Amino acid sequence: MKVKLLIAVMIFAVSSFCVAEENTAGIDTTATAVDSIRLPAPPLNLTGKDKPNDHGHAVVLNWDLSADDGAGANSVLRYDIYRWVPQLMLDLDLVRDSISVIQKILRHTTNGIKEGSQTDSMKNIFSVKTRDELFDIRNKLIKYVKKENKGLAEASKSYPSGGAWLYVDKKPSGTKTFVHIGSKEPTSSSFVPDFANLYYRVYAVTVKGARSSSQILGPIQSSGQWFNTYRIPVAYSVVIFTFLTIYYVRKAKKGADLYVRPLGGIEAVDDAIGRATEMGRPILYVLGLGSAADIATIASFTILGRVAKKVAEYQTELLVPTYDPIVMTVAQEVVKSAYLDAGRPDAYKEDTVHFVTQSQFAYVAAVNGIMLRELPATNVYMGKFFAESLILAETGALAGSIQISGTDEIAQIPFFIVACDYTLIGEELYAASAYLGKEPVLLGSLKAQDYAKAVIIVLAVIGVILAQFDFGHYFVKLFEVAN
Repeated sequence: MKVKLLIAVMIFAVSSFCVAEENTAGIDTTATAVDSIRLPAPPLNLTGKDKPNDHGHAVVLNWDLSADDGAGANSVLRYDIYRWVPQLMLDLDLVRDSISVIQKILRHTTNGIKEGSQTDSMKNIFSVKTRDELFDIRNKLIKYVKKENKGLAEASKSYPSGGAWLYVDKKPSGTKTFVHIGSKEPTSSSFVPDFANLYYRVYAVTVKGARSSSQILGPIQSSGQWFNTYRIPVAYSVVIFTFLTIYYVRKAKKGADLYVRPLGGIEAVDDAIGRATEMGRPILYVLGLGSAADIATIASFTILGRVAKKVAEYQTELLVPTYDPIVMTVAQEVVKSAYLDAGRPDAYKEDTVHFVTQSQFAYVAAVNGIMLRELPATNVYMGKFFAESLILAETGALAGSIQISGTDEIAQIPFFIVACDYTLIGEELYAASAYLGKEPVLLGSLKAQDYAKAVIIVLAVIGVILAQFDFGHYFVKLFEVAN
């Protein structure tokens, strides 16, 4: 019963909407006015062209304001835009309405339409019983629309016969431009075909409803462009950055010593490990709650390798509790390789890296327990952290540990800054992996980023200076990327 009522209401609503739209703003026949009301002056010089730098299906209309726009009692209230469409488009609109109704039914039913739950009027529209049949009908209608849409370009040549004027939109008085952006989906009622003849007219409408039409514009056509000229600055930026990256990667591969600014947190790692060795207490390394696919976690693996190698050399205990099983597996291989590189494969213990749980605060409670029981000399937090960041850092501070942190989660950085001794802020975490790993690709891309930032800073300064002399808008226009 509920399904029957729902479908009946939807069909009635859609039908009412279509009728109302047709009666109020649908097919236009004539430009009329009440006999006692003076017609406003029409808009003049209506022109149109394809909208540049887009995917097509859009045109730009321009016109001169009506002489009665802002002219007292007979002032123009708005401008109504109409488009002529061939009969084929009108027929396809009916099919699109049917597709829309079917989609609404499918969205609001889960088990299909039960047999016997349809009224006679509904059976005339849909003689179906299951969702599969509805899907099949919808797909057939969509295929039909897409096939018939190919004939719109030819059908549009029949102007002015065999079609009608359809309402498109309205613009307030004082407006001289309208961009008609149609859908590129053939099944949409707002579809505007490319490479088809398009005809438009604009009405000036007064408060009392009197209106006058501009001359008819057409034919014009819409089409998509291969290249968006507004995005030329982006193309230049990509080319320059690519060149810098390739240049510095090749330079690093040749053995050049590329300078990377020392990072306080990384420089402190060696001292922290030495302190742990002197105190005979372990080092706790937390990889965060990210997955093995997160960039912050990947960067943390590199830092973990450096820490594990130093730990192996100093023969200090390392504890790595993990949140994710896959992260645990990768971390085990990283630590094992680090011990091997340090010449101490025998010192590696399988339980150095261990899995705890994938429940956020249960994991935090377990790590806090390790801190309070083992009292590590150094805590290293590197990776992706969320609400648990301050809980971990505060517990580590209570345990008297030296704490080094780093994350790319902006919201958590302040908590680490106030509770830890050293903090890698944002992309410093990524730079740390390049700084420690000395991989040519990492170093090269890091240097390219640094120079790209320098260029951006210089351009920003130039823009500020030019803005003081009223040349700023010309400079900004060079970097305009909006469509």
